Amino acid sequence: MAATIGEQLRLAREGRGIPLREISDQTRISMHYLEAIEMNDYKHLPGGIFNRSFVKAYARYVGYDEKEAIEGYTRYMRELGDSSDEVNSTPYQSKVYTDAPATRSPILTVVLAIVILAILTAVALAVLHWVQRRSANLRHEQQLIVLRSDDSAPSAGQPRWDVFRPPRIAGDVDVVILNKRKADYAQFLQ
Repeated sequence: MAATIGEQLRLAREGRGIPLREISDQTRISMHYLEAIEMNDYKHLPGGIFNRSFVKAYARYVGYDEKEAIEGYTRYMRELGDSSDEVNSTPYQSKVYTDAPATRSPILTVVLAIVILAILTAVALAVLHWVQRRSANLRHEQQLIVLRSDDSAPSAGQPRWDVFRPPRIAGDVDVVILNKRKADYAQFLQ
């Protein structure tokens, strides 16, 4: 039995009659890297998890036990004194905010959504009511009550005040509103 994992993988490949080029084409690992694995020259590989992945893919393709290949690689690297490639026995779990389990019940979420929609609907209806009242007040203000232009005294059946709809011309409307406010002020002073 061969001493190193590289030699074991090479023997498994040759035993199945698989050329190195075929492994390279199928695993998409460079020929240079595959040759380095067979020669146990891991300095020419990218390092870290890549080395493990390359050894595993090579072993899988030639029908060698992947777990045994990774253990052989790790053993060989330890013998060389290179422990930088070891993987921690306890997996690292990042603490990302979105990884927290959901603590809110779906019923509470639905209730909150309904409350928020009710508040938004109430605000929309209040704004609509305010706009309608404002437009009604503006229409009411356009129907101005003004004094008759003739100074004759009204007869018994005629009212002193008439409803006057201002003309559609903007300048004339301003004059009529100004006259209305003057009349209101004069009435206030009396």
